[in-house]
Amino acid sequence: MKEVICICCPKGCHLKVDETNNYSVTGNACPNGAAYGKEELTHPTRILTSTVRAEGGLYPRCTVKTAAPVPKEKLFDVMAALDSVLVTAPVRIGDVVLHDVCGTGVDVVATRNL
Repeated sequence: MKEVICICCPKGCHLKVDETNNYSVTGNACPNGAAYGKEELTHPTRILTSTVRAEGGLYPRCTVKTAAPVPKEKLFDVMAALDSVLVTAPVRIGDVVLHDVCGTGVDVVATRNL
């Protein structure tokens, strides 16, 4: 049995996930917690926030995030891919900065106007 703290809401339920019983979850206050507990042990994902280099704007870097969660094991690959990105102003919130990052099917989008 594994213990996980749910991050779906500020409550932070202490979940117990039974790997031997089809990943059954206890300790959750809502259905989101049950889904999170199972996913965290079977296929953990994260939304990644970072910055990329920018030129022609007010700031030398532009904040970005993945438009959807990416597999946790790909986080370092995604960060490496972002290291080579250079955006040129104007950039608007929601603009795709990097399409289908590392073959995940997830785009990286700008979270700041430049």
